[in-house]
Amino acid sequence: MTRSRTTTRAASATLLLLSTLAVAACSSSSDGSSSTGGGIAGSAQKDSKAAGDGVIKIGLLSTLDGPYAALGQAANMGAKVALVDAGATLDGTGDRNGIKDLTIGGQKVELVVESSDATPDAALAATQRLVEKDDVDVVVGPLSGDEGLAVKDYAKQHLDTTFVNGTSGAQNTTLRDPAPNFFRFTTDGAQWMAGLGDYAFTDLGYKKVVTLGEDYSFPYDQVGGFMTQYCAAGGQVPDKIWVPLGTKDFSSFIATMPTDVDAILVALGGADVLNFTKQIDQSPLAGKPILGGSIAVDGSVVKGLGERAEGIVSAGPVAELDTPEYKAYAAQLTKLFPNAAPPGLFDVGYYTEMKATLDALNTIGGKLEDGHKALNETLSGMQVVSPSGPVKLDENRQAIANNYIFQVTDGASKMIKTIPDVNQTLGMDRAEYVDQPANDRDHPSCP
Repeated sequence: MTRSRTTTRAASATLLLLSTLAVAACSSSSDGSSSTGGGIAGSAQKDSKAAGDGVIKIGLLSTLDGPYAALGQAANMGAKVALVDAGATLDGTGDRNGIKDLTIGGQKVELVVESSDATPDAALAATQRLVEKDDVDVVVGPLSGDEGLAVKDYAKQHLDTTFVNGTSGAQNTTLRDPAPNFFRFTTDGAQWMAGLGDYAFTDLGYKKVVTLGEDYSFPYDQVGGFMTQYCAAGGQVPDKIWVPLGTKDFSSFIATMPTDVDAILVALGGADVLNFTKQIDQSPLAGKPILGGSIAVDGSVVKGLGERAEGIVSAGPVAELDTPEYKAYAAQLTKLFPNAAPPGLFDVGYYTEMKATLDALNTIGGKLEDGHKALNETLSGMQVVSPSGPVKLDENRQAIANNYIFQVTDGASKMIKTIPDVNQTLGMDRAEYVDQPANDRDHPSCP
């Protein structure tokens, strides 16, 4: 039976900037539940104005506060690139600045920016302000997984508002008990690992892998996504080890790792990756091959790892592509925000979600009558060509899109394989997949 070591999650408010990447698509409970805190999810339905005042209000929700502000800054850049592509002008280049000069169907489009700190309670409070105070028609966001689950629950009680995801990657935001007015044009944390398990077993010859991840939902889905295909291919995972977010001393966890494994799947991010890698190379497992979670080989992390990053194989939804869409997006991002990092998961994700929102609004001429019926039907059938490839939605309004396997070579992530049209059940029968336990500390298992 697979052993599972769990410790109390404790995220330090003073995490280094690199550690912000560890919360990419942050946590959810393993059963898909979420904390609503402060009674926000039970608040009253807002009056439907159906943009009748000549203004279409879009609320942009990301994490501009707390230790994860860097992620929100990137997200907002991506969303604003989509708005500018649609005809808007930036009303300042600050994270919280809005737009001007954009109209749809003869109506002015207004952007209302709100922030959370990557916690579900803060996301709910920000969403409540957008919907009930600012009276927005559409919310684009949130950024992290627990936030997404909380906003999904809130959306069910506000059916005259349309909710479009940001980069929230918790699988159960859409897989189980979805909201009819919540749409996700980005794939989830398990989908981001599609192809890596099979590649590790078949191409790399790794027959036995130990996993190490932070103890919250995003790593659960990352490890679960990897193991679904790795175990089916014949691989073994003798141990799954969970650590608190922001762990600095990994020595006690490393000491429990089996040494007869072929590789270590590291579902960590930011400073956690740097700390772990330095310490593993001072142990009997020194030099053991590493498989990276989707954010374990982010550009800044690769730089920090130096030569140790060379050869790490990972997977994720964003890759540098030789396509007109990718090149145009990368050029526009740099033009509007000269200090922006190269296209990454957060900015590309928010760009894709905002683009889908604007395309749908344009298709219906900005008409939001009848409880957003036309908008929601249009979004349900919308297909988007994002910088990372084509996207369409399944019956739960969840993205089906390409995923990419890449390897760190000469300090950069070089794509080695495309996994086309990855669905949320990773190719398994939907009913069979949903009947399984949700990804958590213990599931799946293949000792």
